[in-house]
Amino acid sequence: MASNASNTVIALLAGAAVGAGLGLLFAPDKGTETRKKIKQKFNDSKDNLSDKLDELVDTLKGKISAVEHSFDQSLNQLVEDGKEKTEDIIEILEAKLAALKKEVSKK
Repeated sequence: MASNASNTVIALLAGAAVGAGLGLLFAPDKGTETRKKIKQKFNDSKDNLSDKLDELVDTLKGKISAVEHSFDQSLNQLVEDGKEKTEDIIEILEAKLAALKKEVSKK
């Protein structure tokens, strides 16, 4: 995902640079008009880049949140499994202790 977004950003910047260069070469306007157009294109590209970065940040936040949720669920399941195992071990040990007490009391 990050690679795809990086490629999009690079393509966007390259396109803006090529467009600005071609605009200068073939512009029938005065220099001031050409500079205004270049500035507008730059601002548009900057806004577009900002929007893409915001989308990327939102996507990453969503993925991080999903990973955190999955981790929390896995951790909770491990804790529950550990509790069950501990209870099983305690029951076994209590049974063995009761058997030992019974044997000792017989002697």
